[in-house]
Amino acid sequence: MSYAERQQFFKQLLTVFGRKTVLEALQETSIPAYRLHLASSNRSDATMKKIIALAEARDIEIQHHSRKELSRISRNQRQDQGVALDLQCPNYGDYQSLIKQRPEKLCLIALDRITNPQNLGMVIRSICASPIDGLLLPSKGCAPLSPLVIKASAGTLFRCPIYRCDSLPAALSEFAAQGTSICTLNAAKGTDLAEHEAQPRTIYVLGNETDGVSKEVNQLATEQLNIPMANGVESLNVAVTAALLAFRPVIARAE
Repeated sequence: MSYAERQQFFKQLLTVFGRKTVLEALQETSIPAYRLHLASSNRSDATMKKIIALAEARDIEIQHHSRKELSRISRNQRQDQGVALDLQCPNYGDYQSLIKQRPEKLCLIALDRITNPQNLGMVIRSICASPIDGLLLPSKGCAPLSPLVIKASAGTLFRCPIYRCDSLPAALSEFAAQGTSICTLNAAKGTDLAEHEAQPRTIYVLGNETDGVSKEVNQLATEQLNIPMANGVESLNVAVTAALLAFRPVIARAE
């Protein structure tokens, strides 16, 4: 494997952490695990013994690190419990790859502070099944990609194009500078989704289950969209909204 190929491979690794999370990931044999990281200072207990036994049974490489080194790998010293696991996600990468490519046509769904792992998993499933180009997912503020998310996604997390970013407003600003339309969903006002005309390059931003899209993200919006509700219902579940947006191209062709 060349240096460039190795760099690309490591960019596509998703690292989960915490003893319960890692144990659940190892128990699910359909999840492609690459490497197990352990802190040398870990005390042996029943869970640790199960983790090591499962990794050995699946012929997964095990590496031991100082506590400081492990915290750099997990990026979450407070919650990693001395354990981290690299998972292989061929379609998991950095949004900068899209910034550099500047495709003429682009349709993404971005998530702003979606903290419910089941919702995140169902959003990923809808996007993976749809004709749009993928998910823009900030590493901070949203639910972490965990076995719970993997389960809710019905395993599609490993096939769905996911573009990670540290800051959603910063990433959206870069896309906007390239002429990408930024559309936020608003439960109270905005253009009726049925009347919305998608641009060749569009990112749809779905907000927090309680507070909606943040003020900082709304300030970047080219257009606010609204899905009319009947019978006094205030809003839809974020996963349902994501499915409606992701399959708009399919519905449009049917019409």
